[in-house]
Amino acid sequence: MCDTCGCNITDANHHLVEQGGKHSHTSNGNEAVEVLHNLLHENNHRAAHNREHFDRHQVLAINLMSSPGSGKTALLEATIDVLNALPETQQLSIAVIEGDLETENDAQRIREKNIPAIQITTGSACHLDAYMIHDALHELKLDGLDIVFIENVGNLVCPASFDLGHHLNVTLLSVTEGDDKPSKYPVMFRASDLNLISKADLLAVLDDFQVSKAEQNIRNLANPAPVLEISARDSYNKNGMEQWISWLRTQLDRYRELLNQHQTLLPKIQHQASQHEAAHSHHHESA
Repeated sequence: MCDTCGCNITDANHHLVEQGGKHSHTSNGNEAVEVLHNLLHENNHRAAHNREHFDRHQVLAINLMSSPGSGKTALLEATIDVLNALPETQQLSIAVIEGDLETENDAQRIREKNIPAIQITTGSACHLDAYMIHDALHELKLDGLDIVFIENVGNLVCPASFDLGHHLNVTLLSVTEGDDKPSKYPVMFRASDLNLISKADLLAVLDDFQVSKAEQNIRNLANPAPVLEISARDSYNKNGMEQWISWLRTQLDRYRELLNQHQTLLPKIQHQASQHEAAHSHHHESA
């Protein structure tokens, strides 16, 4: 998608293609596709640098993706509340990087719960990229953290196409969106390591969303990732939040065990599935 619409040129990386930049000229002087591929290469290089930074601090980075309004920020707020209610020995230390076109609204919601949150405003860019995350990391202290959540811009295509330096992808599918959304927007759901059916408290009043059908549409994409029903409302399905927290703990333990073996986790990236799925397996042995 981004190789044709051009949205991988963002405020954070435009210096590479403007006059005097590293990729201001192509081999024949006029091919836009070559420029975009060069930008993708530069993004992947910066992402690897970001991931090394996370790994040095043993911090698991999770990319949260969904369409706008699916409840990513509400999920983080509920997650914070659940973690805060646990005994101190069971709590996880987290921080959040927020991505939106404009405003600091979401970051402020997280800060009000006394959790560090860095807001990235992307302007017209419909996704975060590794350069933006790199800049945000200069403002975020990783010492003592367990997990950094990266709440990507609401968009069901482009966020799955860019390596941010993260380790895992989590995709939210709101019950108000329709259970056929994975079939319509397969790129993001192929890349997901966990699928959350959000706003599940509305299932009681929505008769046109079937969780089983949504899960089958995900399975049709050859993605075996778990599917959990979840709601940010305290009164609904506490089991869903418990499963979510349990999944986070399991992934954090797995990640740190890999680090002990001089390995790390790489996300599934979907910009060109046939070429990149093989290159981005989940286990990567570091040199």
